[in-house]
Amino acid sequence: MVTPVKVKVRVITDNSGFECWLPVLVTEHGVLKPLLDYLLTHRHDRSVSWMTKVTHSTYLLMQYMEANKHCFHDPVQLFQSFTLALYEGTIGDNGLDPSNLYWLPSRNKTTNGVINAISGLTDWLSENHNVNNMNPLREADSFEKRLNYAAWFRRSHNDFLGHIKDRSISDTVNKVRSISGRQLMATSSDAIAFSEPLFGRFFLEGIGGASDRRVIVRNQLIILMMHFTGCRISDSLHLWVQDVHYDHNDEKKANVRLYHPEDGLAPDGWKSSKGSTNRAAYLREKYALTSRNRITGTQHVGWKNRISDHKDFFIQLHWFPSDVGRLFLKLWNEYLYYLADIKRRHPYAFISFERNFYGDPLTINAFTDAYNKALARIGESPSKVEGRSPHAHRHAMGRRLERAEVPETIIQKVLHHKSIASQATYTVPGISRVTAALEKGRLCLESSDYEARRSVQSDKEPSWETLIKTGFQDIDPSGLFSGRNPVFKKKKK
Repeated sequence: MVTPVKVKVRVITDNSGFECWLPVLVTEHGVLKPLLDYLLTHRHDRSVSWMTKVTHSTYLLMQYMEANKHCFHDPVQLFQSFTLALYEGTIGDNGLDPSNLYWLPSRNKTTNGVINAISGLTDWLSENHNVNNMNPLREADSFEKRLNYAAWFRRSHNDFLGHIKDRSISDTVNKVRSISGRQLMATSSDAIAFSEPLFGRFFLEGIGGASDRRVIVRNQLIILMMHFTGCRISDSLHLWVQDVHYDHNDEKKANVRLYHPEDGLAPDGWKSSKGSTNRAAYLREKYALTSRNRITGTQHVGWKNRISDHKDFFIQLHWFPSDVGRLFLKLWNEYLYYLADIKRRHPYAFISFERNFYGDPLTINAFTDAYNKALARIGESPSKVEGRSPHAHRHAMGRRLERAEVPETIIQKVLHHKSIASQATYTVPGISRVTAALEKGRLCLESSDYEARRSVQSDKEPSWETLIKTGFQDIDPSGLFSGRNPVFKKKKK
């Protein structure tokens, strides 16, 4: 079976010096150009991870089409069968697969993502290349329209920028996909936070147990940002040296701002030769670099924040508790001392100290590896389910704010959520808190005070015999079986 190959290619679209790297598929006939055109069309408004997902989804579809030649003549039927193969797998009960795909059943979430990716691609192909749509829209029935309306209303109501958008109902409310993803099981979004009692050991002995002092200080700075401001790993790796200042209200505390990697204001009043003041222009003109959210490979760092706190396109980090800002500033000044004699070909604050990558921007993979080694030093292992993952520190921040009874609107601002509903994942009681509350309730039940109260209450409560005499008027109004003198009373033997 001839299958396409996933590769990354350098794309040059004009006579300028700009080039970009994109994930594409290569067949025996060369690069799959319709897919490349689709990615180029959306490169300005979609992320690298989205492009990678679309490319992989197309790769799976082409695999399936190659393995099932001449089986389908209708593209809708083909896509329906492809979707079923993803959900259920391709291996029969006898362990054999005549198609030689040998796909195992995929998670509903994964398959739904593939459906959405292919649907978007085929929509574009049908509009621009006159190709039959594999998953066209159809008229929704009354039930589907109600569901679509409910979804539209929820999005509109919770949208942070909803007040400036068109409030009219979209025509898509009346349409549904011919093939839609399976409905996922609802969950309570139990986000496991990093254990607060464990954090001290992890910070001092785990992160602090590395052999290189420079690595210790760097990783401790990142952990402080994650655990006490709620920022993500990706957020911290976008930090520039110029983004840390003294707090005007307390010069012993750090004031940290995270700028949008492209639209954020360049530091120190910089202007390009053409008058541009954004960071994308700064990186291009001064370092010949592309912002990390737009490049591919290990240096790629995503950017998830959709709102900013200022017209200069930055988000303000808030320390909680605020005293942590003083510790951060102390470590930051030490870190600047280590950076002073290192020639950097970029403005990013957190760098690698490894010999082969000395001075390069720190990657997510490198930090994650250091994070896991820090856990091992204190006898722990990485576990997302048990709250020992980098993102668990953001959850810890949300839980800490919730326990402190900080208003929801303030939590939304601190965590920089577009919708106030987004913070539910970070503030809903976790499994450990529920277990602790139930255990506290059990101890209450077993206490002598509870038993004493129950004995007093039981004396006041009517007996079952009393209740049965008067409690069935609505069921047996004629008193045939109940009441003081039932007609059909049980005969004595």
